[in-house]
Amino acid sequence: MNLIIDQGNTKIKVALFEKQTLIVNEVFSDVDYAEKISNIIDNHPIKKGIVASVVKDAESRYSFLNAKIQQLVFVNSETPMPFLNEYATPKTLGVDRLALMAAAVNQFPNQNVLVIDAGSCITFDMMTSEGVYVGGAIAPGIQMRLRAMHEFTSKLPLIEQQNFDISHFIGKSTRDCMLSGVYHNVVCEIEGVIARYEQQFKNLTIILTGGDHLYLVENIKNRIFAKSFFLLEGLNAILEQTKER
Repeated sequence: MNLIIDQGNTKIKVALFEKQTLIVNEVFSDVDYAEKISNIIDNHPIKKGIVASVVKDAESRYSFLNAKIQQLVFVNSETPMPFLNEYATPKTLGVDRLALMAAAVNQFPNQNVLVIDAGSCITFDMMTSEGVYVGGAIAPGIQMRLRAMHEFTSKLPLIEQQNFDISHFIGKSTRDCMLSGVYHNVVCEIEGVIARYEQQFKNLTIILTGGDHLYLVENIKNRIFAKSFFLLEGLNAILEQTKER
């Protein structure tokens, strides 16, 4: 059984996989995370583990795992990947994007795959049918845009992220204008980016994941696969490859 840990800026996602099957999925805060993860390990036959972290000192934070797991991998730019990486600055490439590309090539082999991760930022990453990662784009996410308008324009209120019906694109109040501007433009932006990729890559498979993917998939017109656990599945694919080496 494989232990998968995705350390984000505010949350820690922990999963267990039996080969390709997701068995356990938990989300923790930074409080007592070591004890909670240890409890999971103590109750399951885990031999392999992988940690992907966007925060510093991940190996120190998760050093307690060394006494509990036979093989532990910390994902970085030098970790072997199941694809050819043509990113010009691989050391600056986030481990989350590496994991998403591993999932893309693992689940959709020999296909052109565009992965859109809609979270704090919206990332676009392209895997070709030859198994080559060619790069992508990074844009601000929904909450980031709402906060930026308040922070850079003092008279605009701070509005929290929420569901918004983009069919009501003409706002009748400042609040509704801000929500329409952000949500409608994000949807149009993503549809426009997809159209550009479809011009260059034939038979494009589109994956939408991340915290905002369920809202967006309901409003984007293109045929899209919604994948809630795509990043975790990618980390598991990296670990499975590591086991084979």
